[in-house]
Order: sequence, then C-alpha cells, then structure tokens
Amino acid sequence: MERKVDILVAGGGPAGVISAVTAHKYYLDKKIILMKSVEKGVIPCGIPYMISSLKDPEENKLSTASLEKMDIEVIVDEITKIDRDKKVVITKSEDVYGYEKLILAIGSNPTLPPIPGIDKKGVYPVYKDMDYLKGLVEDIKRCRNVLVLGGGFIGIEFADEIAKVGDAKIYLAEMLPNLLANSFDPEFSELAKKKLEEEEVNILTDTRVEEFIGGERVEKVRLSNGNEIEIGCVVLGIGAFPNVELAQDAGLDAWKGKGIWVDEYMRTTDPDIFAVGDCAIKRDFFTRKGTPVMLASTATAEARIAGSNLYRLQVVRENKGTIGIYSTYVNGLALGSAGLTENRAKKEGFDVVVGNAEAADKHPSTMPNVNKMKVKLLFSRYSGIIMGGQVAGGTSCGELINAIGIAIQKRSALSELETLQMATHPCLTSAPTIYPLVLAAQDAGHKLRWKK
Repeated sequence: MERKVDILVAGGGPAGVISAVTAHKYYLDKKIILMKSVEKGVIPCGIPYMISSLKDPEENKLSTASLEKMDIEVIVDEITKIDRDKKVVITKSEDVYGYEKLILAIGSNPTLPPIPGIDKKGVYPVYKDMDYLKGLVEDIKRCRNVLVLGGGFIGIEFADEIAKVGDAKIYLAEMLPNLLANSFDPEFSELAKKKLEEEEVNILTDTRVEEFIGGERVEKVRLSNGNEIEIGCVVLGIGAFPNVELAQDAGLDAWKGKGIWVDEYMRTTDPDIFAVGDCAIKRDFFTRKGTPVMLASTATAEARIAGSNLYRLQVVRENKGTIGIYSTYVNGLALGSAGLTENRAKKEGFDVVVGNAEAADKHPSTMPNVNKMKVKLLFSRYSGIIMGGQVAGGTSCGELINAIGIAIQKRSALSELETLQMATHPCLTSAPTIYPLVLAAQDAGHKLRWKK
C-alpha cells in the first residue's frame, strides 16, 4: 500500500538532517519524512576523535531527536528504486512512498583501491555507522602496529588521535610528496608533518601500499619501495566516491566519481528531485570544473539551498560554486585553507600575487598561551580579487579561515582587506597594528605596486 508524503528526504547525515529542518522552516504546511539507511549514525567530522578525544564513541552519535520535535517523521529504511513517472519510491523493506518533492542526500562510500588483501580483517574503510566504528576503535586500541593509509584530513587526524592512546607504532603512508597536498601549499603541509613527527608518527610520503599480507587477518604490508612492515590494523583514509547508482537507475544525469548533476538550486534533471551533499556534483567556485569536495559544511550549505527552494525559488539562495574551505587540528596546531592554493592557481593558469604575514595571536606577545599565526593570501594580479588563503597557528585560525572564506565568496578586493576594520582584544586576537590578515594583504599590495 502506497503511503503519501509531501517531502521525502533520503539520507540521515548532515545534508539530510539540514534539508529536512530547512524545508520545515519554509513550508510549515508540508508533511516531511526523513529516511535513513543506518539506524545509529555518527557526526562525520568527529569520527577520528572517537579514538581518544571523546570519552566514549557514543558521544559522536548524530541524533535525529530534534527532527521528531518538529513533527518530522524519521524512518530507518533505504530507497532501492525511484519511479519518476508515478512519483513513488520503493524501499529495501518493500514499502512504497509517494512524494511531491524528493531530496537525495545519500552520501558517499569509502574508496577501496585494488590492493591485494584489502578485504582482510583488520583493514578498515571508514564507514559512517556507529556500531562498525566502535569495533574499529576497540581493535585499534589493541594493536601494536597501526598503518593509516592516506595523508589527507582523515588520515592525519586518525594518526594524531591514535598517537594519543597506548604505545602503538604508527605509520602514515601517502603516495604524494606532501601531506594535505590537495588543500595546502608545501610550507603549510610541512608544519603538519612536523607536528605528527613530534608524536613519533612515522611519515611515509611518496609511498604506495602494494599488498596487505597475512592469513585471515592482516599481518604485514608491502610498500612500493619493496619494504615490508608488520601491521595489525589499517585505517583507509583515502577518500570516498559519491553514491549515484540510485539516481542513474532512475534516469537522472549522474557521473560515477563526480556525483549527481544539479543546477544552482540543487535541482536534478527532474525538477521534483533534488540532490545535496556528497552524492551531488560540486563545481569549483573559480573554474566551474567538477571538484571532489566532500565536507559536512558544504553539504549543509547545499541542504539549506535545496530545503528553501523546493516549491518556489528564493533567488538569494543559490549555489555560486564550491570554494573548498577546510580546517584541521593536529597536535596543537590549527590549519585552515580556503579557495585556491598557490600550486593549484598556477596549474589552472591564474596569474596571482601572494601575500604572507606572521604575528602572535594575542597581544602583547608575552600574554599567556600565545601562538604564532601564519597567514598566506592569494590575489588575482589584474583584478586584485582574493582567490585563496591559508592559515596556521592556534585555535583562532578556525574562525579566521571562515573570514577568509567570506571574503572569497564576496569576491573582496585586496584594498578592502588592507583597510579591514576588526575587533581586537589582548586575550583574543593579534594586535590591530600587526593583524596578520591585513599584513598579508599589504604584503601582496606592496608586490603589486612595486613589481618592475
């Protein structure tokens, strides 16, 4: 028997939850159901911190209790088929739901490279399932030798957390020359590397894993340099691919590895079906090329666009492109990146000028708990518009990179950042005389004005 619903949201992660909440705020008269395939979900960004920073992995659960208070019904099931002509979906439980509007927030799955032995016990892809992750955490805490595969955000955060428990020997393998290479320039990547080495993490860059060796369970790994090392647990922190099969089977435009096609309002090729989060294609803010950005912050921004535009377009709420804004925290060091790196700007053919600055994050610099803050900004040489920024230092960097992200999104000019008016306080910020965001802009401006 078919059950009718106005708005059906498929997916219980951040994108799905915020889609449902936003739709409720804009369309109070509509009946909303959120369907999630995993009963006990987790907060994606908090997954590495289930190992040490959180007292109990359960503290990282993603609750949907707030939805129920809004009279949004939450169902544990999974859509297996979409019939666009009849505007119904069929679930794994063989239930049928008719919809007016459907939002696909069906996420991604971990990338599993074709490495021999990858299916052995002790080799863990990072699935967003509480019960699965609790098993991962328990196993890692028992292991004497742990390999983290992948030097991106997930990889370095796992390595940092594992270093805080027990006395296991930790290896971090990355096939590129630098850690965080897709999001930071080398001078910032090197800061993260040094922080991990302080925790005695063995960094193996320019290194591939060729084989997982052992019986039923992994016992060793063979590396691209021919070395073999004893390993009891492996964490695969090497990215994910968007779930597009459901959309493709329904005849929607989608590309494996890139995502479900959507317009600026997150509409698919069917105007009654929207896609948000990891499953939806991302377009770079500057080049409009597809970009593999999978972040909860990006997903929730898309969810707010979709949720508000289901029945009528709110013109101010459209997706102008994905900036790619990141932050991480490694052994006391905060790192943030937004927009283009210098390396990527050059590869794309942009002519940029770079400004750099360093300053204490409190003033005077003799204040307690002072950190050195490093800021790098990129501007278009001809228009003076900001195109990217990177920061490193104390925890205040987490909000400074968001300020840089706003500047990029609003296409702020160098002159605007040079004359930025900011709130400062000795306990909270750098001194107004040496505020590093302004100094970096001034440094870039000096180079523009005096280039021969």
